[in-house]
Amino acid sequence: MPCLHFKSIIEYSAAIIYNVSAMNVSTQAILSEGFSCPIRDVLWGHVYFTPELAALTNSAPFARLHRILQLGPVYRVYPGATHTRASHSIGVYHLGRRLLQNLAERGADWMSREGALSFLCACLLHDLGHFPYTHSLKELSLRSHESLTGSIILAEPIKSLVGNCGADPALTAAIVDKELISNGNSTELHFYRKLLSGCLDPDKLDYLNRDARYCGVPYGVQDVDFILSRLIPCPERGTDIDSRLIPNVEAILFAKYLMYRTVYWHRQVRAATSMIKKALLDSLESGKIAGEELYGLDDQGLFDLLRAKTGRQEARILAEAVWKGELFAAAAELPFTEAAHACLRDVSQRSRYEEQLAGEFRRAGIPLAPDDLVIDIPEPVSFETGLFVFDEHRSFAESSSAFKAETLDSFVNTLYTIRIFINPDFCEKIETLPELYDILTIGKLWLRS
Repeated sequence: MPCLHFKSIIEYSAAIIYNVSAMNVSTQAILSEGFSCPIRDVLWGHVYFTPELAALTNSAPFARLHRILQLGPVYRVYPGATHTRASHSIGVYHLGRRLLQNLAERGADWMSREGALSFLCACLLHDLGHFPYTHSLKELSLRSHESLTGSIILAEPIKSLVGNCGADPALTAAIVDKELISNGNSTELHFYRKLLSGCLDPDKLDYLNRDARYCGVPYGVQDVDFILSRLIPCPERGTDIDSRLIPNVEAILFAKYLMYRTVYWHRQVRAATSMIKKALLDSLESGKIAGEELYGLDDQGLFDLLRAKTGRQEARILAEAVWKGELFAAAAELPFTEAAHACLRDVSQRSRYEEQLAGEFRRAGIPLAPDDLVIDIPEPVSFETGLFVFDEHRSFAESSSAFKAETLDSFVNTLYTIRIFINPDFCEKIETLPELYDILTIGKLWLRS
């Protein structure tokens, strides 16, 4: 099936209006008939399910998502950010259904009934394996949450519930977990994977809008109606765009940058994230906690496990401090350098540098214990632009957009700030320490080594 490229936007629009016979009527029926069960969502209003799809939201694996905050510790800074992975998943499902409806109208006749329903299940269930407390566990030596999600979908009770929807559990799991192979139509699988993960995917369109709403900030709000109305189906790339969507893509890229800078990676959020990450790393390396014990936890369960397994260790002290809201303060912020990030990217090696820096403070007369200092470096982040602008006959990166590769690189470089967090009990002494500049200069030197 060739991509739907036309000589001009006018010709394409005319084809949509007048060539009604090209619409995939059967797919349209699949996506409209039987959706009689509404769930009220704060962001999108009534979200409609079939009874079988609604049953997935009542399952035990999905119920866990109600107990995981979408943004983890962000509520410490933005008190309204108490929405959950469950509400986000319902939003992704809703936008995924709208996306398929729009693409079916524009000639995506390669979608089968089973494939379309499998994609809707994948949208709804894509976070089933997500870890608690946002991305505190992301850099640890654990299975990816996509892999965990795939395993949950292929196990009971989800496997049977997905089958009851008219979907294929193997295809649903493979859409989420790209390490899996489905025995079905490989072209259709590739198409749905592209839809679920890309620059204009339903996941991103929901979380940017939802997170902005609950945090009370304007940065993430996107014109979803216009975006969905202009997407062009392509089996190889998922969707293409025309040049009229370029400003919307730019808005999404800049919104993502602003949300990371002001919300997701706010310094207090980074403090909580790095403290939990250090507590978990210490517990894993000491053997107090096995990696498998972290799978399937909710937010409360994560803290309960740390309390139960770590006794009076430093890991428990750090976790309890986060639980009580006693977050470490930023003693220093170091700008992005390739050498520093390469040096600190390995989370298992980071503790060695923390001990080295803490030792410099102890030599200056400030008795920092091993758990009183944390070095934080944000996780890798990307700004996806893998779109094709069909009326300009070139990729988005080569299009008339102002967002060139160097612009996106500068986004990343600005966001990647290395922070040194200190137990607040020592902040006053550190701030008045005559040797502070020298110690931080030493820190910069070994970060570049």
